[in-house]
Amino acid sequence: MFNPTPKLGKLAFGEGFCFVVDDALQDPGALRDFAAGQRARFAQAPFNAYPGIELGLSGPIEDALGEFFDRHLRSLLGGRRRVRMNCRLAMTTTPPDELQPRQCIPHRDSAWIQPEHVACASVLYLFDDPALGGTSFYRPRQDAKSTAQLVHDSSTLAGSAFGAKYGIGAGYPSGTTRYFEHVASVPARFNRMIFYSGRLFHSGDIHDARALGDDPRTGRLTLNGFYTCTAKAGT
Repeated sequence: MFNPTPKLGKLAFGEGFCFVVDDALQDPGALRDFAAGQRARFAQAPFNAYPGIELGLSGPIEDALGEFFDRHLRSLLGGRRRVRMNCRLAMTTTPPDELQPRQCIPHRDSAWIQPEHVACASVLYLFDDPALGGTSFYRPRQDAKSTAQLVHDSSTLAGSAFGAKYGIGAGYPSGTTRYFEHVASVPARFNRMIFYSGRLFHSGDIHDARALGDDPRTGRLTLNGFYTCTAKAGT
């Protein structure tokens, strides 16, 4: 399923970095066809902050993704042994004016992962139109305590109260703001995959209303992976 001899590029930005793999799948159209066939099974996942619909995956697809991560990326991201993972197909569908506050700021994929573990994540772009948006990375412009309070309030305050306190209105994150500095972007490309630390603040680049469709053949379809690993010595 995955390219057995991938070429990895590295994008460094400040104290962070991500790996970029083009031509990640041997037959990416097959996975998109699978998603189209499972369209009715996509649903909102209220337990996380993803602004759209998802389809959790297990079995051969998850196994293949985990094997690819273990073989080519885990060590590069500081992991020694993978202890947990999950993956899902996802489509961005939430209109900007309906976003929750936590969806209006950059986020991390490590909220429930203990600090002694390594948190990693990946995104595989399965759409043809790069205008549907890649992924941007951000650096907090406040101290850790203030940033933690902002993240906490984004999950607990109503939209109006959050907007009044921080001056952040409904809309997808974009560019540098008072609270976050935009430090890098990876443009989307069909069958491109990125791997990065789940402790980095990031967000999808959602600038085009076409990204909000729910058709896997035309919308912003991605395969998202999340990995928890023990840390290599010295990491």
